[in-house]
Formats: sequence, structure tokens, C-alpha cells
Amino acid sequence: MDERRVQWINDEATALLAAERDRVPVASLTERRPGLSLDDAYRVQAAAVARRIEGGARVIGHKAGVTSRAMQEQMGVAEPDSGVLLDYMLLPSGGSLVRGGLMQPRVEAEIAFWLGRDLAGPDIDLEAVQRAVAGVCLALEVIDTRFTGWRITVADSIADNASCARVVTGPATPLDPDLDLAAESLVVSVDGRAVATGEGRAVLGDPFRALVWLVHRLARFDAGLKAGELVLAGAVHASLPLDVASTLRAHSPHLPPVELLVV
Repeated sequence: MDERRVQWINDEATALLAAERDRVPVASLTERRPGLSLDDAYRVQAAAVARRIEGGARVIGHKAGVTSRAMQEQMGVAEPDSGVLLDYMLLPSGGSLVRGGLMQPRVEAEIAFWLGRDLAGPDIDLEAVQRAVAGVCLALEVIDTRFTGWRITVADSIADNASCARVVTGPATPLDPDLDLAAESLVVSVDGRAVATGEGRAVLGDPFRALVWLVHRLARFDAGLKAGELVLAGAVHASLPLDVASTLRAHSPHLPPVELLVV
């Protein structure tokens, strides 16, 4: 890779971190660099994540994003993306989030997995990821963008660490082989009023397929998922604005609920 390209990647990573720190959005990458490749977008993401790790952050998992048709239509994209979960992003169920600390936050309910073994390689299949899952839970993911007004492409989202800001996880339960996660129906409520629903099958037909897709994508960069990591499968509904002074809750028939207080 030539020096100018490396410098551009590092400069864009710096700009995204500054935008988040100062809470001042910047124009999307694809506005300023039409034709931005997804590989280069992932390189910007990796450079920004590396800076955070140098600053003391720790990787705790990964997310697959825009895996449902509802999210793809809302975001105007046609394929999933992925991002890295860092320790400071994770909040316990029932915890509080200061809305003013983010820029343009939205929230979505997801099925999430805790891994019991490593997953890597382009040949990983559905059966392999099911064997690797130690626990499953509901999650509320707070997404945010460092770009102006959510006017982004999938390449912009990727560069911006798949728009991940915070993650709230409910209690994990051991994976029951008889539980059909594709048929699991999630209901999201705000201050006790149901505002969104979606089934697990909204995520690529089955949430486990998001894990397969993610492992295959990481394999292109000689990377994978590790035992103990958290993996978000993606939203089962279109994202919702995150309003101050509200209580968000997601529940489903077979998984413990998850809750977030927004202050």
C-alpha cells in the first residue's frame, strides 16, 4: 500500500475519533472520496480501533450490522457490515446512558451470543457456529454516527465502526438446541408502550447466519472470533430515535428481558 493511501486512512481515523470526542459531525467519507472500497473502509475502522486500544480500550467482541431488510431499507444499503465491540461500550441491563454524551443516537433490539470457543476460517458453517455458542441473550444496541445526519453508505458505516456506540446485554442463558431463534419474537417498548417488533428470522433468515457471515468476513483479513467474546447478530427491526428521559425495554418469549434508562 502506498504511503499516501496509508496517510489518508490514518487521517480519516483521526477525524472520526475527533468528531466523536468533540461531538461535531463531519461530512461522509464517500462524499469526499467517491468510490471508496469496502476494504479501505475496514482499514479506516481498524486504524481507529487500534488508536482506542492504544488508549487503553479492550476488545470484547464484534457486531454484525444491517443484517435485516428493515435496517438495509432504512439505511439505504444492500449488504451487512461489521464492527468491533470495546469494553467501554458495554452496559449492564438496567443501567443508565447519558443521551448528551452521544451525537445522533438510535437504538435497536437484537439477539446476541457469547462464544464458548474460537471461530475462524472461510469454511465455518451453521453447525459449527451453533456448537461454538455458550450463551444467548437479548441486547439493545445504541448506534450513533460521526457523519452528518445519517447520510451514509455502507462504506461510511464500516469506516465508522459500523456505527456502534453502546451495547446493553440482558442475562445470558445457555443455548437450548430446541430453541428456534429464527422464530423468537422480540418486542421493544419505550416507557411501557410497544413501539417495534421483529423475529429472529429478520436477520439473514436466522441469527446464526449472521455469525457465519461475520466469521467469513473476518477470515478475509486472517482474523476470527474468540472464546469469551460477545457477538451481536443485528437488529430485527428498523432503528428508533433515542430520546432523553425514557426507559427502553426489549423482551421475547424465551430470553430474559433487557432494559436501558436514558437520562
